[in-house]
Amino acid sequence: MPVRLRAEAMRGRQSLIMKYFAAVALVWLGCALAWVVLGATLVHRSGETSGELTTEVDKLWGPPLSQSPPTATYEQPERVRQKTTTLTAQGRSEEQWVERDVVKTLTLPLASSDLRAQLRLQHRQKGLLWFATYGVDFSGKYEFVNDTKTEQLVQTGFPLEAGGSVFDGFGIEDEHGAPRPYRVVENVALFSESLAPGKKLAFRVHYRARGRSSFRYAVTEGTGRVEHFVLKMSTDFADVNFPSGTLSPSRHAASANAWSGEWRFDSLVANAGIGVELPQKLNPGPLASRITFFAPVGLLFFMFVAAVLGAARGTKLHPMHYLFIGCAFFAFHLLFAYTVDHLPLELAFALASVVSVLLVVSYGRLFLGLTRATLLLGVPQLLYLVLFSATFFWQGYTGLAVAVGAVLTLFVMMQMTGRARWDAAAQPQ
Repeated sequence: MPVRLRAEAMRGRQSLIMKYFAAVALVWLGCALAWVVLGATLVHRSGETSGELTTEVDKLWGPPLSQSPPTATYEQPERVRQKTTTLTAQGRSEEQWVERDVVKTLTLPLASSDLRAQLRLQHRQKGLLWFATYGVDFSGKYEFVNDTKTEQLVQTGFPLEAGGSVFDGFGIEDEHGAPRPYRVVENVALFSESLAPGKKLAFRVHYRARGRSSFRYAVTEGTGRVEHFVLKMSTDFADVNFPSGTLSPSRHAASANAWSGEWRFDSLVANAGIGVELPQKLNPGPLASRITFFAPVGLLFFMFVAAVLGAARGTKLHPMHYLFIGCAFFAFHLLFAYTVDHLPLELAFALASVVSVLLVVSYGRLFLGLTRATLLLGVPQLLYLVLFSATFFWQGYTGLAVAVGAVLTLFVMMQMTGRARWDAAAQPQ
């Protein structure tokens, strides 16, 4: 063959190769755009309803509970001197000191706190979101001491969480277990009692309530001193997390499905409280959106493996094959996105996986045969669609799993194609 004809043939082959890969790249870009639209729809669905659903759950079950310690106050009259400024008849300002009687509200120190809290977890699903709701049995024994030199009329107030919380079985008892009468004013349960100098005021509070996501106890209001404090907490779940800015327990123990902890302080100066966060289930909406946004990476791996293996074995896929396979990949995410709020998360994932793999293998058998379609298309799809998507259930390790998968893919491809004759395989069919 003349040199000129050979050069023209080479340029023709290169042109065909470039057009082939451009068509495949266009298919990938189209699928990626479709996934972006679907992922944005999921984000919108989850975000649009998140605030509404949270408000609805708070009204039905209760908001996150945060219990504050009680206060004991008394009023003390004092005569104080104050400087006042007046205008004279000549229009000049004149300062003078006057004495006035004022009433100051002072607090008694909280001598001891002995508290118990038992949490019972119950997850509830609303739309595309799971909420960690719970019931709590709370009781606390408190002691205040009159550290003044005179008898005081002490008004004790126990704060009640505002914002829709319901307190069942609420009661206040004296140190002998007799009920104390009280009134509720502006979310505070109040009762009064005269207290002699040096005497202690002891009482017990108990209630049952419901909340969401977390339970906290404010050891002090702001920075303060805590004396003889004990809080024993137990849960019917073992996966307990402590929010940032809270005190860790003095001791704790966990079993397969329970946890118990104790906070004990003889004398503590702190501005941090005590809190636990309840374990949160994977939210279907955010999970489905993350899997969807990651889908183009999985399809890119699949196309790379299918193209390399096909070229090495003389079985190249046409761009139209990639288009229909990409649509089958997209079917996985579409089906998962719209069944995840109707079926259990794992069942929706399994259903979408089976349907998508069947679409690809049943399509590939028509031009490759069942065995080759399973090996060339089905196995890579299981790896780069199903398994890559499943890593999102393994929180915190998705990136590591993908990195390991990428390196292993490169290794396997290099070993399987090391003896391939690429010159002979370069011509598209």
